[in-house]
Amino acid sequence: MGAHASASPAHVVIIGGGATGAGVAHDLALRGLRVTLLERGELTSGTSGRHHGLLHSGARYAVGDRVSALECIEENTILKRIAPGSFEENGGLFVAVTDADLDHLEPFLQACAEARIPTERITPEHALREEPNLTPQLRAAVRVPDATIDPMRLMLRFFATAQRNGARIHPFMEATEITVSGGAVRGVRVLDHVTGRRAEVAADLVVNAAGPWSGAVAAMAGVTVPMIPSPGVLLALRGRLSNMVINRLHPSGDGDIVVPQRGLSIVGTSSWVVDDPDDLSVPEEHVRRMYEEGARLIPAILHSQRRAAWSAARPLVGEPGTASGRELSRTFQAFDHRRRDGLEGFVSITGGKSTTLRAMAESCADLVCLKLGLQRPCATRETLLLPHTAYYTDERPRRARERAAAGGGAR
Repeated sequence: MGAHASASPAHVVIIGGGATGAGVAHDLALRGLRVTLLERGELTSGTSGRHHGLLHSGARYAVGDRVSALECIEENTILKRIAPGSFEENGGLFVAVTDADLDHLEPFLQACAEARIPTERITPEHALREEPNLTPQLRAAVRVPDATIDPMRLMLRFFATAQRNGARIHPFMEATEITVSGGAVRGVRVLDHVTGRRAEVAADLVVNAAGPWSGAVAAMAGVTVPMIPSPGVLLALRGRLSNMVINRLHPSGDGDIVVPQRGLSIVGTSSWVVDDPDDLSVPEEHVRRMYEEGARLIPAILHSQRRAAWSAARPLVGEPGTASGRELSRTFQAFDHRRRDGLEGFVSITGGKSTTLRAMAESCADLVCLKLGLQRPCATRETLLLPHTAYYTDERPRRARERAAAGGGAR
């Protein structure tokens, strides 16, 4: 596509109002592009608002998925710097409760060291003093720099900062069709679920940041994305059963993590694959496994009152055919559909985690600028994010939204 350095700023439309879309909108707005973001529901109403709220240290992936481990520990540090106050920096423990878990200890410590993830091995007695609800069967414990996220507030900080820099954020605005002409994407047809109006938004480039829905969005443009929606069940229990994030020291499995969220304990998660991320179930046998496996870490889980149980779909990079999704890496990838499918003006970004949203956005925005012929470096590593309240209270974006509504919707 042609350069826009001396013309009016290129217009990029982002489809998807979760963590990835928030990060891409923030990054591109900082680079001076004109940005419009479309989300069919409320912001973060998809996977980004349904995960367990863990700021990963990368330790969970150190053995077997080193790329994701490296991504997580780097972004863990960056997010704490640019979004102070959005995390409970409570740390995490990886605990061994069986002889098989102990066999995993040395490979785990070695893998963390290779990924530059700080660890501290502590005695079971020390761990039980800090976390008295842990199982007395504890055999070993390792401290790592995990933390707890308030997902909605963190994402709103990205949206608020993007708005301050000129991005237009449109929740309840569904992309219903991607318009293609002459082998290139020209824009997006939208339905405003608040007013019932339909409109078309012209674009120089469209970014597909729809997470587990990115396959459906790509299909509207007649292309594909190698992404597999992989749901998992999570369980919220009343009572704060630990102050640190508790992980089972073994290969990833069902019910092997407990994340404290205010006065609740989130136990997760199972894993399977689906074709449609809108058609998710909460199998009772999965809920039962959360209780049973979680209780191997914290026995009180078995008799704790359920606050809620739900499922959320992970967008995993990979081709169909995997059994459970656990076999796939948690890394991310940006796709240029001109190279992949011969379609110009369309980019997809998928995979990853909320912890790596900023890095995902940087990768995607670098590709967008390359395609638009722009040389504008990423500035998100050091840019302090606005408080989450600014999304609602900042007068300039509010007036812009009012003008757009008076003029008939997204532009």
